[in-house]
Amino acid sequence: MTATAHSEAPRYSFDNDDPEAADRHTHLSSIMDPYTFSRLSTIGDLKGKRCLEVGAGGGSVARWMVDQVGPDGRVLATDLNICRLSASEGYQVQAHNLVTDPVPEGPWDLIHARMVLLHIPERAEILRKLIGALADGGSIVTEDWATEYPNVVLAAPDEESAALVEAYHVALTQRILPSNGNDPTWARRTYAAMLAGGLVDVDTDMCAQSWPGGTAGALLIPANIGQVRDHFLAEGFTEADLDRLCALAHDPRLVVRGHFHYSTIGRRPGVAS
Repeated sequence: MTATAHSEAPRYSFDNDDPEAADRHTHLSSIMDPYTFSRLSTIGDLKGKRCLEVGAGGGSVARWMVDQVGPDGRVLATDLNICRLSASEGYQVQAHNLVTDPVPEGPWDLIHARMVLLHIPERAEILRKLIGALADGGSIVTEDWATEYPNVVLAAPDEESAALVEAYHVALTQRILPSNGNDPTWARRTYAAMLAGGLVDVDTDMCAQSWPGGTAGALLIPANIGQVRDHFLAEGFTEADLDRLCALAHDPRLVVRGHFHYSTIGRRPGVAS
């Protein structure tokens, strides 16, 4: 492979309209939901609370929130593209551009954003806007992957396969996604950003798991390739390389380390109403 530059205009890499988006949401939910629900449960009793889920994707977290807030609470799920969301599942749905639109009217007792801010160049400004929409005593929870760290292959069928997967990871996280606005370092910088935004009781927790071929984490490889295939080809990957990567994603002999998942919680000073 010989890496080459591409001139495609920057855009969000993983559009909800792409056919592969459904698989992506399913895989991400399988990987992340148990940890996310555990972290959100530390906020306290959500019965009757007002919850905002931004960048809601396929809606799995919004559905969980509906169960937590009960009939007297409110859950609003927003996304730039709401085609994967359904108001029939108990939450409200609103198309929302985090960059150009105001935060939906609150105030909010809980705001959650998972795998959202790392993709948007205006992330620090957006975080400040979200903080401003919190009710007194309300909490914001942001979750992002730190993807800046190489050496993700824990086991592989052979050295050639290991090298190909490593090359895929570096191309995706260090060149392709950043060219579309992603910041692989944002996750570890969120704690300081929340302190700068005036939040208290800030807490970051991290987790990472191994992903054997055939499991949801490894199956993100073909989902990623499906959505940004042209970028990989522009990076010098061949069609044979990409087909091999997709096959490896189903091979249990391949085991990759999951990205470091940072979950950061901050609370607005004051007493919750």
